[in-house]
Amino acid sequence: MQMIDIILKKRNGHMLSNEEITYVITSYTDGNIPDYQMSAFLMAIYFNGMTDTELSHFTQVMAHSGDMVDLSAIKGIKVDKHSTGGVGDKTSLVIGPIIAACDGKFAKISGRGLGHTGGTIDKLEAIPGYTTTLDSATFSDIVNTVGTSIIGQSANIAPADKLLYALRDVTGTVESIPLIASSVMSKKLASGSDAIVLDVKTGSGAFMKTQKAAIELAQKMVSIGEANNRRMIALITSMDRPLGNTIGNALEVIEVLETLKGRGPIDLVEECVELAANMLVLAGKGTIEKCRIRALQSLTDGSALQKMRDMIAAQGGDVGVVDDYKLFPQAKYSASLLASEDGYITQMDTEGCGLASMLLGAGRVVKDDFIDFSAGIKMYRKTGDQVRKGEVIAEFFTNKKEALPEAMARYSAGICYGNQSIEEQPLVIACITKEGISYPSK
Repeated sequence: MQMIDIILKKRNGHMLSNEEITYVITSYTDGNIPDYQMSAFLMAIYFNGMTDTELSHFTQVMAHSGDMVDLSAIKGIKVDKHSTGGVGDKTSLVIGPIIAACDGKFAKISGRGLGHTGGTIDKLEAIPGYTTTLDSATFSDIVNTVGTSIIGQSANIAPADKLLYALRDVTGTVESIPLIASSVMSKKLASGSDAIVLDVKTGSGAFMKTQKAAIELAQKMVSIGEANNRRMIALITSMDRPLGNTIGNALEVIEVLETLKGRGPIDLVEECVELAANMLVLAGKGTIEKCRIRALQSLTDGSALQKMRDMIAAQGGDVGVVDDYKLFPQAKYSASLLASEDGYITQMDTEGCGLASMLLGAGRVVKDDFIDFSAGIKMYRKTGDQVRKGEVIAEFFTNKKEALPEAMARYSAGICYGNQSIEEQPLVIACITKEGISYPSK
């Protein structure tokens, strides 16, 4: 088998066999195919796509290129959730305790953030003492006893994906839906859960800027999962404004705790309840209506908050942070951003908001950058809110005083004002399963 023949076959729009796909992935991972040939192969996929059959096997081989996590020691159906990334997206930290409080099992292996989207692991490490590195036996034991655990992924989860992603980043092939789908799902398949809910973001703060592209990506990922014996649901959710009222690691964990105490922002609560309810459905806990009620009740009766306490304690964290937010890292400097005119906020550059927080130290430009857990932004007004000139609309926190002017200017540049309020857009836009697409009632 020759790589040049496979490149030509895909370039000419023909379907690859399982054997050819296996050869490409395993040989490249082993260092036997040079980058220039793999670059040509990726570009051929970029232009010609892949069939569902090709994509399913392509993803499966990538998943099996490294460690396959064995969760068989965990009792019951293991549910997982993946988000394509968004500004202020801290849903996993709320959903895990909800699932546990509703007698589910949430075993999540997460990554770190890069760029303006914060990583779940970074947020958890803002909790003093919390460890995200556990051996498999300890991880399984915590999920069995508490119902939820979130840890960092090992270096050997889908190593083929790491190699391909680095190459895609420098060859103009990042924006390929089949390659994005296989990248996400290879890690999900390797992580061992039985059922997966996908949160596919769309809008100004999302990688998928249009609903059409988000739906296409979701359909591909659902197809891959179902073909590999995973129960799948994908929700298309809006990222035309930041989720919740905070951006930045410690600030977001505090907001998570407030949400678990029944005091969370409406949009964050709505999205977490909807995601958790769909996960509970996949775990066999009832109808979607029943699961929504159970999920919301866990936020009001304190049971989800208790599960958060239990998870923090089990993973070595300081449980005192639940009641005393001063135990979180504190920024030395802060500044307030004022509304520049009377009216309504009609639009926010959500990605710009995330980039502003990154300038403060809350995100990474490259993977080895230091994260300032205390840095971030509190948002007091968002899209649709009425404001008065001179009113505080956001507060900025950092340990780099010199970063404040640029960060505030970046954030402010993305705020648009108008004389009239705007129609509120739905947070959950569509639901995708193997049966098709459904849309929530307006």
